[in-house]
Amino acid sequence: MNESDVERIERATVAAVAPREVEELNGWLVAYDDVTVNRARSAVPLSHDEPDADAVAHIFERYRVRGIAPNFRVPQMPAMRAVESELHRLGLPPKQPTQVMVAMAHDVACVADGSVEIATEPNDAWTRVFLGEGFDLVDGASRVATLTRAKGSLFAGVREGSEVIAGGVLAFGHGWASIHGMRTALAHRGKGLATRVLAALAREAIRRDHDRIVLQVEVANDVATRVYKRCGFERAWTYAYWREE
Repeated sequence: MNESDVERIERATVAAVAPREVEELNGWLVAYDDVTVNRARSAVPLSHDEPDADAVAHIFERYRVRGIAPNFRVPQMPAMRAVESELHRLGLPPKQPTQVMVAMAHDVACVADGSVEIATEPNDAWTRVFLGEGFDLVDGASRVATLTRAKGSLFAGVREGSEVIAGGVLAFGHGWASIHGMRTALAHRGKGLATRVLAALAREAIRRDHDRIVLQVEVANDVATRVYKRCGFERAWTYAYWREE
């Protein structure tokens, strides 16, 4: 990973969730939205090489004037110490540590076979995966709305009868294919369905000449992390959200 990769991944990540407003301020990419998806409503530095900490207070106020809770997505590394000090001063604590994981598409594509539907538009059955047992309905609806806004995304689903029981989203941008919204219905977990979805999305990435894939997973989600590692993903860096709520 180099600084160019970092910037491209961050731009691709924000593009995939299509925030209602995005601006660049002093080397930061700032997304504004009223959804539950943090990536669509947080500020992230485009470089890991000591980003501008003086911009933090200005970005903080930019959120305030829009009536949006300030939210910063900051990598956990020594180069961020000045940024973290400023966030502490503003009263924002770090929460929800999350890994950025990357893989080569060809490595992921061969980990599983099996039928997976790929569509350019989501249908009602795909949407219901986010609204089923074990998921927060408000957050699920918000994620569906966010993930379906970006242009050119693909929607994967494993079907059982009339129902989609596992799914995910593949977005494209800035040289990376990015995976989002991986979900498996509670009653069907442990059957390798997520692996099938990942492999199918990797094959779609290859068809569109994208050889690198990125996804993000919370550090606390051990089960998903193990699945991703078995599929060839490796941690690139870890970040935390600095926010009030």
